[in-house]
Amino acid sequence: MREYYAAPMEGLTGWRWRQVHSKLFGGADRYYTPFLSPNANFEFQTKELREIDPENNRDLPVVPQILTNRAEYFIWAARECESRGYGEVNLNLGCPSGTVTGKKKGAGLLREPALLRELLDGIFDALPDMRISVKTRIGWDDPAQWPALLEMLNNYPISLLIVHPRVRSQFYKGEVNRDAFSWTREHTHLSLCYNGELWTVGEAAAAPDVPLMFGRGLVADPSLLRRLRGGKAATAEEMREFHDRLYEAYRRDFSGDTAVLHHMRELWSYLSGSFRETEGLLRCVRKARSCREYEQGVRQFFAQAELR
Repeated sequence: MREYYAAPMEGLTGWRWRQVHSKLFGGADRYYTPFLSPNANFEFQTKELREIDPENNRDLPVVPQILTNRAEYFIWAARECESRGYGEVNLNLGCPSGTVTGKKKGAGLLREPALLRELLDGIFDALPDMRISVKTRIGWDDPAQWPALLEMLNNYPISLLIVHPRVRSQFYKGEVNRDAFSWTREHTHLSLCYNGELWTVGEAAAAPDVPLMFGRGLVADPSLLRRLRGGKAATAEEMREFHDRLYEAYRRDFSGDTAVLHHMRELWSYLSGSFRETEGLLRCVRKARSCREYEQGVRQFFAQAELR
């Protein structure tokens, strides 16, 4: 049976989301964490420690993702993850954010082949017995860059190559390059996973016959993987419970209304896609300046909104 993975999305698919999603909708075959960013201090930030805390990921198939361009940083972070029981880590070569790529990290490494080769050499020489997967785009600004990049990646024992067939300059806009993914299948011995523009059951069914990774589509419809396995779509009651459990977790863990509302607005930017004609109903939710105002807006939303 085909496997389905949840993509790493900063601020969206963290450990609280993973817990709630798995309990209510059956879970993904693997959850990839939002990236950990090791530095010269060889210390994780508090939020990163929580992401990989085994207690926060109990009974969940979780893969930590690491963002860096320095082999020694990756090696340290990978061993820290291994010491916590994780058998696989993932290298981020796909993040298109300007603050990331400007530091020659994420997709920024795709235009730095010498630096990328040095990074990969260091990682795989130091960690021969650890499963290391890679999530990548197909180039910086031109798909014609992909053959040379893939040729480089083919030289390493990558446990899974997750390909988002866009170049960095597209960010998340424009068509995904299905032809480039088909070409990849013919030119690599590596195990592949497809990622990109998987919003519906139909789009997933039409995707390449490999494991699939879902990002924005799964945040918009948390029942998507259940539906792909033959289950039912989320009910309005389930969507309300999903929202409420996440909201309660954020209220519990974040200090002050501002941080809570920031996370909830980000969630609604996707979750609203599961409902019909939400613009007017969500206005109060988006404009809320306190949790009390937000809760009033949410009550009104769920009392009137209809699922698509």
